[in-house]
Amino acid sequence: MFLKRYAMGLLFLIFVFLAIAFKGAEPLFISAGPYAMGKTIIWVLFFSFLGYSIYCGANENFFRTLGRLYPMLWARQIGIDLYIGLLISGFIIYLNEGSLLILALWIFPLILFANLATLLYFAMNYDSIISHFTA
Repeated sequence: MFLKRYAMGLLFLIFVFLAIAFKGAEPLFISAGPYAMGKTIIWVLFFSFLGYSIYCGANENFFRTLGRLYPMLWARQIGIDLYIGLLISGFIIYLNEGSLLILALWIFPLILFANLATLLYFAMNYDSIISHFTA
């Protein structure tokens, strides 16, 4: 029962641990580049969204809720919109990393955890991403 109820959370924790363990040399929480406050803002967004996701998961069953929403056209449109956004995030990861292998390693978390994975990647690689726009 415990494993079934918290499987997604455990998978997310494993993903975060692996992402941090294999990340590049960029400092995790501190930005050394221009627009340094942006990194702090992204981390605050990540932890806020993570907290809200934990709250939602503790109070409602995700799959049951999805089953009720799926028949609604707007719910499907929102889902399509979300995954188009995740494709764009995946493209940014590819452009930043320059590696299809790294993108492949991030695809499953992007599909499974959506914007939590996107925010984590952007927070961990903020200086690298910003350097593409300020160089």
